[in-house]
Amino acid sequence: MKLANAFGLWTELNFALQAALIPTLKDVWQKPTIISHLSRTFMAHVWIAFASQVDANARTVKRELFLPNATGVVLDIGAGLGHGIQYLDGSKVTKYVAVEPNVRMHPELRRAAADAGYLESDGTLIILGCGAEEVATILESLDSTIPAVDTITSVMSMCSIPSAEEALRGLVRRILKPGGQLLFYEHVLSPRKDVAWWQRLWAPLWQIFYDGCRLDCPTDIWIDEITDVDEHGEKLSVWSERKLWGVPGETEETVFHHVLGKFVKRGGKMLD
Repeated sequence: MKLANAFGLWTELNFALQAALIPTLKDVWQKPTIISHLSRTFMAHVWIAFASQVDANARTVKRELFLPNATGVVLDIGAGLGHGIQYLDGSKVTKYVAVEPNVRMHPELRRAAADAGYLESDGTLIILGCGAEEVATILESLDSTIPAVDTITSVMSMCSIPSAEEALRGLVRRILKPGGQLLFYEHVLSPRKDVAWWQRLWAPLWQIFYDGCRLDCPTDIWIDEITDVDEHGEKLSVWSERKLWGVPGETEETVFHHVLGKFVKRGGKMLD
């Protein structure tokens, strides 16, 4: 792996520091208690500065993934400032449930949803300040004790979920309906050992600045390996359909190795 690619994330971090360091320090000065969640505050300023650019960089692949596939009740993991809403077909998506633990992003998220016709006042919008790992809270917001979501979407958010492997199992088993879809665009652990070595090296530093985001999560593998037990006690894959693919033109020598996925949950009765 070329050293220029291995150290490329320092350019990203430099831009982030230029955009977010002073606003973060100002926030701490005005409200010292913010220091207890400094990384989240820093990340909010970074995302406000760069989210539109980051979104535009992958607009084509996200439109091709989400627009024709997302239907019914959509649960968006790490909804951020609401950029993902533009990739939903309003004629097919009946409710938008946004999970975004960084509450500093909620006002802009709410505006983006309203512009697309999703409103809390009519029940078509739910914004949750919990994490994706808080499955019981999500189910409670849907007024349900059984799987109630038709589509789960995620864009570069699973890397920040605490105990992500366990959380993903909970989301799929307990929240996603049989026949429902999990659609995602994520950066994951590279299959190349040399690239993965650098990802693991930088991951602890990266997560300090980016609100827990890790570069070395094999999220695609965790999702692919989710299993459950059917009504006969047989252990089997929870998926009836699974498809993974990369971003066209993306170099293999990047510590931000992206994959897209479309997984369909198996129908029939399953036991948690």
